Amino acid sequence: MDQGRECLVHHTSRVVSKTKPNQTQCRMANFHLISFVMTTFLYFSFNISVAVDFLTASQNLSDGNTLVSEKGIFELGFFRPGISKNRYLGIWYKIIPIPTVVWVANRETPLKDFSSILRINTTANHVVLIQNETVIWSAKSLKPMENPRLQLLDTGNLALKDGNSEEILWQSFDYPTDTLLPGMKLGWDYENGINRRLSAWKNWDDPSPGTLILEMENHSFPELAMWNGTQEIVRTGPWNGLRFSSKSISGLPILVYHYVNNNNELYFNYQLINNSSIGRMVLNQSRFRREALLWSEAEKKWKIYATIPRDYCDTYSICGAYGNCDIENMPACQCLKGFQPRVPENWYRMDYVEGCVRNKSLNCSDEVGFAKLPGLKLPDTTYSWVNESMSLSECREKCLRNCSCMAFANTNISASGSGCAIWFNDLIDIKVVIKGGQDLYVRILASELDKKNVSSVVVGFIVSATLLIIAALVLVGFYIIKSSKILQVEKLEVQEEDLELPLFDLSTILNATDNFSNSNKLGEGGFGSVFRGILKDGQEIAVKRLSNYSRQGTNEFKNELKLIAKLQHRNLVKLLGCCIQEEEKMLIYEYMPNKSLDSLIFDPNGRKLLDWPKRFNIICGIVRGILYLHEDSRLRIIHRDLKPSNVLLDIDMNPKISDFGMARTFGGDQTEGNTRRVVGTYGYMAPEYAIDGQFSIKSDVFSFGILLLEIISGQKNRGFYRPNQTLNLIGHAWKLWNEGRPLELIDPSIGDSYTLSEVLRCIHASLLCLQQQPEDRPIMSDVILMLNSESAFKLMQPKQPIYYIEMDSLNKEDSLSSKNEPSTTNELTVTLVEAR
Repeated sequence: MDQGRECLVHHTSRVVSKTKPNQTQCRMANFHLISFVMTTFLYFSFNISVAVDFLTASQNLSDGNTLVSEKGIFELGFFRPGISKNRYLGIWYKIIPIPTVVWVANRETPLKDFSSILRINTTANHVVLIQNETVIWSAKSLKPMENPRLQLLDTGNLALKDGNSEEILWQSFDYPTDTLLPGMKLGWDYENGINRRLSAWKNWDDPSPGTLILEMENHSFPELAMWNGTQEIVRTGPWNGLRFSSKSISGLPILVYHYVNNNNELYFNYQLINNSSIGRMVLNQSRFRREALLWSEAEKKWKIYATIPRDYCDTYSICGAYGNCDIENMPACQCLKGFQPRVPENWYRMDYVEGCVRNKSLNCSDEVGFAKLPGLKLPDTTYSWVNESMSLSECREKCLRNCSCMAFANTNISASGSGCAIWFNDLIDIKVVIKGGQDLYVRILASELDKKNVSSVVVGFIVSATLLIIAALVLVGFYIIKSSKILQVEKLEVQEEDLELPLFDLSTILNATDNFSNSNKLGEGGFGSVFRGILKDGQEIAVKRLSNYSRQGTNEFKNELKLIAKLQHRNLVKLLGCCIQEEEKMLIYEYMPNKSLDSLIFDPNGRKLLDWPKRFNIICGIVRGILYLHEDSRLRIIHRDLKPSNVLLDIDMNPKISDFGMARTFGGDQTEGNTRRVVGTYGYMAPEYAIDGQFSIKSDVFSFGILLLEIISGQKNRGFYRPNQTLNLIGHAWKLWNEGRPLELIDPSIGDSYTLSEVLRCIHASLLCLQQQPEDRPIMSDVILMLNSESAFKLMQPKQPIYYIEMDSLNKEDSLSSKNEPSTTNELTVTLVEAR
């Protein structure tokens, strides 16, 4: 080749070389050079370089070459997943640094070497993947092609077209694997007989179909369902004109849903509101769930935005026939109105699989009515009948005339509502949907209907009118109070609209607490003191009084005032009002007669009051409260100081999370943040937060993991002591777990009151929550599933937790404490720490 270049230089250069090659040498060299050029030309004529987004009939795509979509978002080529030695043809994101495959062609027939090519067979109208002259995978065009072109689009769709026509003759979007991309349809193409459904990868190294499937159920009243093999595990409920009936009103605010159901197609898809965002939905075989993920450009990683199932009540038919699951109740399963547990003894053991039966049997001749149950995910629609043109009153009459009809509902709740859906079999898989769902009318005996249901319109009018009058009076009174110079709200720079709660007069609080007498003092911390009080009407209250010398107190007070006034949940302490007068700043809460969890769980006598059923109830209540903060409240809220002293117990030992002075709120899809002001309590702080100031919902999960261990063992994590070992409570639990002795962790005062499976699930869940990497920890909806289901733990083994060895620096209570802030507890509350 070098000699050929020398001959060309000799004949074209104006400078005469002193040593010329002979003619024979030049002819041979030039022949080789021309052959090389022709070979190169032919190679690039029939193989694809990385710069193009399409393949024609005269070209091949070989292993090592790729197609890249026009804007460089997606790439098609050959890849090897994980540690596997097999190769596959697939599509992945080119625009992000983490390899993320979204589609695989030959997922069930892997390639064994690098000899494969992708090409278009015009004779058979196929796109074929060939290895050693054997067809490994093929895709057939819907009709004959004259000038076929296979193009990778910026949507991630691989589309087969004819010439410059935009008509798609075959597309990868019709044959999804485990990923649903924006714009991708999930459902049925009746005209071409295609069922677009997702099936998870078997594992991270094997893209062949696993057992987890997500598909559109093709009933008369369609709905999305997730299956694990032959077992249905989650349903979305049917589309109600606005959303699937299991969705809350808020849903996922970053997404827009589309639903189409006509003679040609039945499908669901979504789009991202922000076109610059990168997002996908994927089935996760290892966790048996569907995850919605968003790419974080700042952190260069995928972040989970939402999951299905999201809580215990999403589990298919968890409460059996005619059972209704409400995640905010304890127990979560309740029988529908007019029904009772089929096997009461099982029901009381929290085994609901047998479901419910009618209080009285129902015959066709009986006089019946319909109980209106609002805010529900509608029952399984497998045995339902639909008429889109009927009104709700016509639907009621049709159901009333058919004694096999068990319930009815609107099919479309948008505007005034329309359409009729009727159920002819047992009502299965019903749940309460917070801020969402729809009305279900269930057939019961007329004698079991409340009188208020008969005259609901009149009662509703009276109630509405009364509420309007009360609201007007409250507004007038509130305006008068706000106008008072005594309140001086401007001192805290709190906007008037942020209050939204009653203001108490200082004299009222002084009388209630006997002028803050020591006998009424409930506790004390860095913020100040808490006092018990009794109002004139006999109502007991707890008064959180900000101390004058607390440096961080004013900010915490303002934060708690603004935040907790907007929170309403049965497992959060209820704020009754505030008092901002003269130099006093106080929050008034409902009184918790059983005080805080730490006053019982760490007390030798108090812990005896907490048998295992009470402890498990407390655990489940705390989980529900945290889940509300993280996912169901108006804003995402990270508590940042979860510990036993911040869990209060009401008269029935139900837990209420308290103290939101250190909490942080997020909006939209934000789930974490960073601070140079680390606040919280050592012994409960996640490592990434304590060291680097990085906090997220997963830092709350870590704190909950410690709290869970302390409830089980009755021991504190900090100050934990065992002879001849330096482990803290986390390390001790991990050691027992690895040695197969986890039951030795149980507090002896529990006695024999515990259920073995529940305790083991709790210990397992705690260790998963305590893993070092935040992404390895579950979210709280996962924790609910873990605590209530054995299957939720499949393939989920905890990694060694952080703080395995008790660190001396964490035992020095004066290392980071403020000398100006007294504390009567043994905990170290961090107030002003610069993150390293």
